Amino acid sequence: MGEDLFESSAVARKIFERADALLGFDLSALCFCGPDDRLNQTDISQPALFTAGVASFRAAEDAGVIASDDIAAFAGLSLGEYTALHLAGVFSFEDGLKLVAARGKYMQEAAVASPSGMVAILGAEEPAVNALCQQAAEGEVLVPANLNAPGQIVVSGTKAACERMLAAAESAGLKAMALKVAGAFHSPLMQSAADRMGAELEKVRFSAPSAPVYSNVTAQPHEDAASIKRRLVEQIVSPVQWERTMKTLIAGDEQGRFVELAPGRTLAGLAKRISRRLPIESVGTWETLKAER
Repeated sequence: MGEDLFESSAVARKIFERADALLGFDLSALCFCGPDDRLNQTDISQPALFTAGVASFRAAEDAGVIASDDIAAFAGLSLGEYTALHLAGVFSFEDGLKLVAARGKYMQEAAVASPSGMVAILGAEEPAVNALCQQAAEGEVLVPANLNAPGQIVVSGTKAACERMLAAAESAGLKAMALKVAGAFHSPLMQSAADRMGAELEKVRFSAPSAPVYSNVTAQPHEDAASIKRRLVEQIVSPVQWERTMKTLIAGDEQGRFVELAPGRTLAGLAKRISRRLPIESVGTWETLKAER
């Protein structure tokens, strides 16, 4: 991911090169070449996603596709919330990269300590998913983790509970699939990571955002610096309220322009499930940037 931006945009290349130097290893090579099993481990995927998102924003800005002064609000799903906060000027790229590298490390260690996973449930709304979680948990952790869009909810839990959820969803006539993730993100099984992340956040000075940045926990704009740090700790163990966030943004500006950063078009797909008329563009590749000019 991000390789064509690296090759075609000088400003994007500088972002990847800064990340490599700051982290002390070749993150760019992992982004461009994998291997997938290493890139998908959360201690690598989190700084990789942050770097790719920032690089695509800077490339889009440099190409005249995005103008910072015109941005009314920022939002990011899970790790993407850090990207949104950085782009809104809350903390520097260097501080953001340190934070997401720490977050990835702590969440990876929490995942190793407690074998767990995540399951995507398609075709059911929150009350039905809550009932399935209660049925399949059998005293173990199993909770909604990502409320992504109508009929698309991801749950997190112990490995055994996730296996039971797959069977329970099938019995209920729903489509369910296990996700290729390191562990049960946005669940109580990540509490040790949340505790450690609180100390990391206190090391960094936060500034007021240049535009509203929406919290994954509340689906509302962040408040002051202390509140942002508190919400980022809560985010690690709380469900991501993405559907609510998008509905709030859409209600505030139904004709607004929505731009998704690298990598991929996942958020655009979720947005279309929430509102088919929503004007949304993805600028995760150089080809799409050229087309937008």
